[in-house]
Amino acid sequence: MSEALGPTLLGASAGSVPVVLASGSRFRAELLRNAGVPFSIDVPGVDEGSVRDSLRAENATTEDVATVLAELKAIAISRKHPDALVIGSDQMLDCGGVWFEKPVDRDHAQATLKALSGKTHRLVTAVVVARAGSRIWHAMDSVTMRMRPLSDGFIDQYLDVVGEDVFASVGAYQLEGLGAQLFTGVEGDYFTVLGLPLLQLLEYLRTHGVLAR
Repeated sequence: MSEALGPTLLGASAGSVPVVLASGSRFRAELLRNAGVPFSIDVPGVDEGSVRDSLRAENATTEDVATVLAELKAIAISRKHPDALVIGSDQMLDCGGVWFEKPVDRDHAQATLKALSGKTHRLVTAVVVARAGSRIWHAMDSVTMRMRPLSDGFIDQYLDVVGEDVFASVGAYQLEGLGAQLFTGVEGDYFTVLGLPLLQLLEYLRTHGVLAR
């Protein structure tokens, strides 16, 4: 587990409940760090693909899948740190009933962008807080993303410039960077697009003494 991250100026006094982020996402870590949340990181070993496939076979909704995966991550790490508030999160991309995952290589990223080009899709993000192996809080949010039609030439140029960062996010884009050029409209919370319903989570942490009120 990494050392505590994030400024503590607006955090609670020493001795408050520790916070652990159950995620290897640098984007989620950056969101918490920039918001002044003191936390450490412990990455769970959840087989997300298997869970997703199993839930798909059971006709689970996108929201259900995001919540289940977020909960599995949070609970797994909370058993290792029973005194901490453990944050787990997951994001699903749904375009016309088709679920998209993080691209595994350039060809996959290219195919993803071609499939989303000119269409509207939804990003569904769930966050769960667990303690001592039990879920104690969760929130869900979704954002509607309208992608402009993309030419093959633009996609190739975009992938050249973005490089390996394209593999870090579902949908092969980061809205806070060059990915902004892919869209004509976004309806919903900006932080949810980046990977966390951050404002809801901050309010929860304030009520539990992690952040100053």
